[in-house]
Amino acid sequence: MDPVVLFFLLGVIAGILRSELRLPVQVYELLSILLLLAIGMKGGIELARQPFLELAPQMLAVVAMGFVLPLLSFPVLLSIGRLPRADAASIAAHYGSVSVGTFAVVVAYLGSREIDFEAYMPLFVVLLEIPAILVGIVLAKGLASGAKLRDSAHEVLLGKSIVLLVGGLLIGWIAGEEGLAKLAPLFFDPFQGLLALFLLEMGLVTASQISTLRRYGFFLLAFGVLTPVLSALVGLGLGWALGLSVGGAVVLATLAASASYIAVPAAMRISVPEANPALSLAASLGVTFPFNVLFGIPLYHWFAGQFYALTGAA
Repeated sequence: MDPVVLFFLLGVIAGILRSELRLPVQVYELLSILLLLAIGMKGGIELARQPFLELAPQMLAVVAMGFVLPLLSFPVLLSIGRLPRADAASIAAHYGSVSVGTFAVVVAYLGSREIDFEAYMPLFVVLLEIPAILVGIVLAKGLASGAKLRDSAHEVLLGKSIVLLVGGLLIGWIAGEEGLAKLAPLFFDPFQGLLALFLLEMGLVTASQISTLRRYGFFLLAFGVLTPVLSALVGLGLGWALGLSVGGAVVLATLAASASYIAVPAAMRISVPEANPALSLAASLGVTFPFNVLFGIPLYHWFAGQFYALTGAA
């Protein structure tokens, strides 16, 4: 098992046992900033090597997936889960968006196995943050919530994760690989260690959501496991259709399978305050994040290998 995953398990176990282990808030904030900037700059370096117009069709397809995924989840949450409309819309938005932490884990997973993938994938992370939030607001409120929609758009577009990812992309794009070489000891060389500490904190947070899962029962557990698998198949199919490599398809499948716990909760707090955030975070952090880290990413890799071998696209 990858060592960074063991750090996550350490956090979960420590949280369940009510250990005093805690990362200071300032340390967690610094880890988040370093990881987001590193991911963005790596994508920006590669983006500088790619003709932008050639990426435009892929970008549009990925944005379309970001609109479709929450629309697939919403009826399930509303009819089978029998959740209130606001809660169903909020959870659907979480599952249509992405988890930067999960993206960092799949990058580490592929890197440890020396599997190449398209390095402009951080661009897709940025693109997938936004559509699901807009869909979630419309599903919860309808089209008559213009002021709240503007406030939420401001929160999303100028939120920490988007600013750091886009800023990192632009810095990497402008400076290039040679220009960023002097920053490698801070951002790139210690990436695995930073990710390990980040996952330690995520394990502690995951453990804190277990009581909410017990309260709301089997449906959230089943939804949090089955939805990422089905969404991963959508991402895998799109990656194959776009001509991505096996590694790129695994990354896109993982992005589709992940659930946001940064940008979407902030946006839903503004636009859909009646939604219960405990439900969304319990599903995304308490079930889907650990499922993806422990089982999902290797499963999506296996799916991609089988599918590409079957179609002769490997």
